[in-house]
Amino acid sequence: MVGKVAGRLKETAGRVIGDDDLAREGRLQNAEADAEAEAQRSRAAAREAEAEAELHEERAETEAERERLRAEVDAQDRAAAADADRLRAEQEADRAAAEEAARAQAIQNGRESAADATERAAEAARIEEARTAVELEREARAAEARADAIDPQEEH
Repeated sequence: MVGKVAGRLKETAGRVIGDDDLAREGRLQNAEADAEAEAQRSRAAAREAEAEAELHEERAETEAERERLRAEVDAQDRAAAADADRLRAEQEADRAAAEEAARAQAIQNGRESAADATERAAEAARIEEARTAVELEREARAAEARADAIDPQEEH
């Protein structure tokens, strides 16, 4: 700014006193100050554009990171859901296997009970047959004893 003021003063002074060299030097200094001011504005605009570009790049990187994290969380959620589904399936399979084992055990218990009942019935029948045999044997001896009492000589 000082260069521009000095350039105008030189230019005006050169015109007033008729010194063309001083007026030209003033115009040159003025143009130089304008060029420097324009260069500063350009540098400031470039810095601002660079900062904006960096900000844009940071935003893009942040968005990319957000998307990466979102994808990672989604993958973790899918893995957790798959684990939960697998666990539910395993639990259901375990439950079904336990039910099947319980049914098989109930069938086995029923068969064993039926076999035990059949065995008890067979034992009871054998005991009854043995009683009947003993009773028949006793009756046969009694009949023989009566027969011997009626006819002691006849051999049976």
